[in-house]
Amino acid sequence: MVTFDASKLNIKFMKYRRIWIAISLSLMLVSAVLLLTKGLNLSVDFTGGLVLQVKFENSVDVADVRKSLSAIGQGQATIQAYDEKDILIRFQAEDEEVRRSVLETLKKDFGALTILKIDKIGPVVGKELRNQAIISVILALLGILTYMAFRFKFRFGVAAVFALIHDSMLMLGIYSLTGREVSVTFIAAILTIVGYSLNDTIVILDRVRENWPQIKKLGVVNLVNLSINQTLSRTVNTSITTLLPVLAMFIFGGEVIGNFAFAFLIGIIVGTYSSIYIASSIVVELYLRSPKS
Repeated sequence: MVTFDASKLNIKFMKYRRIWIAISLSLMLVSAVLLLTKGLNLSVDFTGGLVLQVKFENSVDVADVRKSLSAIGQGQATIQAYDEKDILIRFQAEDEEVRRSVLETLKKDFGALTILKIDKIGPVVGKELRNQAIISVILALLGILTYMAFRFKFRFGVAAVFALIHDSMLMLGIYSLTGREVSVTFIAAILTIVGYSLNDTIVILDRVRENWPQIKKLGVVNLVNLSINQTLSRTVNTSITTLLPVLAMFIFGGEVIGNFAFAFLIGIIVGTYSSIYIASSIVVELYLRSPKS
């Protein structure tokens, strides 16, 4: 297998660190504005909607039902098959017209059907669960900060936490900009990517810690550059091998899996970038401002 070897490279990653930090802060600000003005396209998991159970005269396939509903903007509906003819669909429906449109589309594409059940449902992710999730994230970030301060240095913890906030903000901003639907699967994806990004950041910062005795000889900028170059092969090879299967999922996985894979694609790219340019740059800037702290 062909892998990327960066052992002989000496890329000056930290030369333009302040420009990268400024760009990232600007993107985070844009993301915040998008979230406040445009918001997110929340799925039925967050907003609630209708659950419709129908029985067709002929056998139908879930993929065909989803393709049919995609034509009227309901491609992200949750579809379950009880048997070859019995289908349950959970979808967003703000008014009677949406429900009528779904039924008419199903009748047109699959023939006669019988409505077995139609109920209005509340959101799966309620206000209490969202509040618990926010508290859990805050506690997790504090835990990461504490561990990094104990295992490495406090400034390393600050850099790692900021990189995670950066990654999450940019992902949310991209979803707001593109209008892609945010569902429970997106939450799972973003949590997975946070772990991926943190792992990549720790690998680089751990090499910085190993090289730290040379700080007086090399200076912090050269030391961080050396550490990133030493771990670059691992970073690039891991990112590529992770990116390829996710790209296949995005292209061939259909609408639901494709939306899930899209979050992974953005997360891998943003997470790799932040580990190299953001977390490392913050360590350098914090040291230059306070070498003895």
